[in-house]
Amino acid sequence: MSGNHNQDGQHSSHSHHGPVTGKRLFGLTLGSLGVVYGDIGTSPIYAIREALGHGSHVLVTGTEPHDGHAVVPFNPTVVFGALSIVFWALIIIISIKYLFFVMRADNQGEGGILALSALLPHKAVDAEAPRSGIAKAAAAGSGVLLLLGLFGTALLYGDGMITPAISVLSAVEGIEIYSSAAKPFVLPITIAIIIGLFSVQRWGTGKVGQVFGPIMIVWFGTLAVLGIINIIGTPEVLKSVNPIWALRYFQANPLKGFLSMGSLFLVVTGGEALYADMGHFGRKPIMLGWFSMVLPALLLNYFGQGAQIIEDQGNNLQEAFFRMAPDWFLLPLVILATVATVIASQALISGAFSLTQQAVNLGYSPRVEIRHTSHTERGQIYIPQINWALMVSCVILVLGFRTSSALAAAYGLAVTACMFITTLIFIQVAQSRFKWSKAKAYAIGIPLLFIDAVFLAANIFKIPQGGWVPLVIGVVVFTLLTTWKTGRGIVAKRLRRGAVPLTDYIGSITGGKTPVTRVPGTGVFLFSEPGFVPPAMQANVRHNRILHSRVYVVSVMNEDTPTVHPVKRVEVADLGLGVSQVIMHYGFMEEYNVHEDLARDLAVDVRDAVYFLGRENLRPTVHDGMAPWRENLMRQMSRNTTDIAEFFKLPSDRVFEVGVQVDL
Repeated sequence: MSGNHNQDGQHSSHSHHGPVTGKRLFGLTLGSLGVVYGDIGTSPIYAIREALGHGSHVLVTGTEPHDGHAVVPFNPTVVFGALSIVFWALIIIISIKYLFFVMRADNQGEGGILALSALLPHKAVDAEAPRSGIAKAAAAGSGVLLLLGLFGTALLYGDGMITPAISVLSAVEGIEIYSSAAKPFVLPITIAIIIGLFSVQRWGTGKVGQVFGPIMIVWFGTLAVLGIINIIGTPEVLKSVNPIWALRYFQANPLKGFLSMGSLFLVVTGGEALYADMGHFGRKPIMLGWFSMVLPALLLNYFGQGAQIIEDQGNNLQEAFFRMAPDWFLLPLVILATVATVIASQALISGAFSLTQQAVNLGYSPRVEIRHTSHTERGQIYIPQINWALMVSCVILVLGFRTSSALAAAYGLAVTACMFITTLIFIQVAQSRFKWSKAKAYAIGIPLLFIDAVFLAANIFKIPQGGWVPLVIGVVVFTLLTTWKTGRGIVAKRLRRGAVPLTDYIGSITGGKTPVTRVPGTGVFLFSEPGFVPPAMQANVRHNRILHSRVYVVSVMNEDTPTVHPVKRVEVADLGLGVSQVIMHYGFMEEYNVHEDLARDLAVDVRDAVYFLGRENLRPTVHDGMAPWRENLMRQMSRNTTDIAEFFKLPSDRVFEVGVQVDL
């Protein structure tokens, strides 16, 4: 793998983000507030409510609360303990784990669990094995971690469906507090907002972030002010910073305290999306936004909620967030919270786009249409199929669960599982990439892994109440990703089985064995296996007996780095008789443009070039390969891939496709 990292994992200055200073730093930081921090920034609306009330009933001992009202003497110790856990979760998981450690493990500026997986060590592998870094790592013995990383990626898609649903629904439910007559309108308003959110994604995360960023400044400012107002009345909540209160929290009620960790985890949901969105803005703007605004605002608001709950003696717990505001500000707060939760969904949507592009270029997903929405930030993209699939899924979840409290049971399991997997992979990457000793990697990684494991274990108890939803989504996506990867490997193996070395073939057609006529012009044959004759070339010669005077056999290779330097984009080997083997290298976060790159790097006359492509018609068989149902799934996925000419940016009026039947 190319790319220069120092021993701390900080990427060198040639990252595609370029120098980030001054006005550019401010702009990216503002954009990150609107895209990266929306998810974690709206957790105060429901996290404390779910942890202390509906989710676990640990606020009151002895008797369950009824309709949100405590019926036995209120015990503020539980509130102090919950706030202590919230404080240290934000510090340890987000500030320390992600910002100081995991985000240093960038892959040339790109983040996310797939990019992290591509940093796993790899060694020489069998010649027939796929050439991607992930496949090499699997062959070198890291297969379990790689599969876990892929499953973590699949889980994030489930999180991307649940986040908009629970975030928007929890905010819109605030209108019930303002007027009970508004209850029938909660679901229609929520669905309308979700549809609107996904409809603006085509503008790109940069433009969306510029619009959302200033609104999030107002949101985080409001969180901070509401928190301060309530803390002033009950300043003793600040003693929750002492971790001793977290211990007392569990001592007071060990079982329910443990189970409430599944809901308390909601305060850090958004951490994995923060890492996945690093490619959109860069690490420096994300760190600046967190420490200068997001973290202080969140802590002040959580402590303020705790103060309000203590002041209210645990009554009206389900309305804890909105009751922080004075009556005159309730309706503006509901409106602002609704807007903020719309923005919250952006982090997961953007992350899903990034993960999909990585999956396509690493060979785990069929080709999809990928639109770049920024001329300056390469990572800002829009993928229509993913966008609309997420939208439909969100609407179904809202209609299925109907309340944010019901959705909270489904929320968190996917994220905490993904965080646990990220820590596992990071421990290995820290040793192989950063050259940390095992002692150092384990000393830092094991405590983080333990914290992740506690949250994961608590979330497992949510499975019967709705936690099964992200697991099912994750399993489905994981099945699709692995089926495509395995299927493409089988197709490549079948094609290689009858492949003819290119040099031998050139000799045969020019030596009279297979007489052909050379015609003026340039023929470009695309084939994934360098050094072998493309099936389209064989078919053209066999049926038409002609070959262009200038022939380029082009193989497009996906590298396990996000970008490839333009100087290293194209390799050319002159095989004689007007035939050249061309290998074009692209990173997993890059857009393919074979037509323009050939014109630029090889001076190919694009007005004269004709492109020949092979279209594989897959046929399920009983041969060694995959299970029949997976072979049929593979065929269906292949039929629905984006047109190859469009994917590689080839001029459609100069493309000839030759069908090749391949048995799976």
